[in-house]
Amino acid sequence: MNYNEEFWNKYSDENEERYNEEFSKFVRDLATSLRCTSVLEIGCGTGIDLRLFPDTFQIHGVDLNDHALDIAKEKLGIADFKKGTIAELPFEDASVDFVFTHGLMSYLDDQTLEKGISEMYRVAGKYIMNCEKFEENEKSIDENHKFRNMKKRWLDYKVKLVSNVDMHEDIEPEKPRFTLLKKL
Repeated sequence: MNYNEEFWNKYSDENEERYNEEFSKFVRDLATSLRCTSVLEIGCGTGIDLRLFPDTFQIHGVDLNDHALDIAKEKLGIADFKKGTIAELPFEDASVDFVFTHGLMSYLDDQTLEKGISEMYRVAGKYIMNCEKFEENEKSIDENHKFRNMKKRWLDYKVKLVSNVDMHEDIEPEKPRFTLLKKL
């Protein structure tokens, strides 16, 4: 996996501009309605998608970028933010009720993606959600991005597909594919 620290530092500095309160509400309300008490965002950046979770949740975030994690810790002191990669998540098996990604998978090469999916499955206790740029037949967006079909990626795992639809534009204007899975 190629990791460009300069790109991700700049991305972190501009992350507040990308804050989408409707998406944050959606994730919080979904995890709550599914009776989850712990949440993990992989590729959490500055933690913007986790900020609306109440302190009754165990809130976790993982990211490779130290600068983003520093901002996340400053903005959301009740959360547990760790440096790490999707390919080696620093959590015990089935230790987090609700594990999710939002716009991360398109940045991963195929090998890292496959290992990451395996790791998400390993640490998830109940549910897994991916909210990612979608194309039925995966294809490159540019040299650093790829549209993904997360539903296909989960077919070999013991999961029940709960939802696989485009997000409504009122919640997420770019309308990524919302894939929700229940771990069996």
